[in-house]
Amino acid sequence: MSDAHASTAVAHHDPFVAHQFDDRVQQKDAVTLGMWAFLVQEVLFFGGLFTGYTVYRSYYPEAFIAGSHHLVIFWGGLNTAVLIASSLTMALAVNAAQNSKQRPLVGYLVATLALGCVFLGVKVIEYKAKFEDHLIPGYDFHWDGPLANSVQIFYSFYFVMTGMHALHMIIGAAVITPLIILAIRGRFSKDYYSPIEMFGLYWHFVDIVWIFLFPLLYLLGLHAH
Repeated sequence: MSDAHASTAVAHHDPFVAHQFDDRVQQKDAVTLGMWAFLVQEVLFFGGLFTGYTVYRSYYPEAFIAGSHHLVIFWGGLNTAVLIASSLTMALAVNAAQNSKQRPLVGYLVATLALGCVFLGVKVIEYKAKFEDHLIPGYDFHWDGPLANSVQIFYSFYFVMTGMHALHMIIGAAVITPLIILAIRGRFSKDYYSPIEMFGLYWHFVDIVWIFLFPLLYLLGLHAH
């Protein structure tokens, strides 16, 4: 009797609910809690970088301003606009999934991925320019003047902070690709869209981090021009 009951339970199990959960509500709560816990530790991680940056900036304000003036505001501004646009397309993708609009969902996800790739392409251009100008911290770093060592600290923060952010963008691109494939196969609908929604939270977080990085790195001491 118990075996028959178990077989009936399996047969009627919600196809949109993983086997370890009792129902959609429990699954949604668990997934949401897990994502927010992950984002909290990401806040702590980037918070440490921002704190270190703020401390050293207070120690060497002139050097940080001098180093900032060698960053191209156009590229930083372009990437800011690109990420804001990608946040919009990601939000529209979540809305499309919630309303079972498959074609718009696929389109918005592809647009989000494309914008993310544009962002990374711009970073490659910027990093290449810094390499050619010998502004990569290390033995080949070159800066004329007495602020050389302090400016190297600025660029150490620049590459660590933007590099970690770029890594998160690469991870995001790697995750969204299979989501696009699943969306093309019609896997998501108003009955099941948690992966799209959770990824949206991650993407928005990465975008918000850049919103803070842009003024801290590119606009520092802009009035001193």
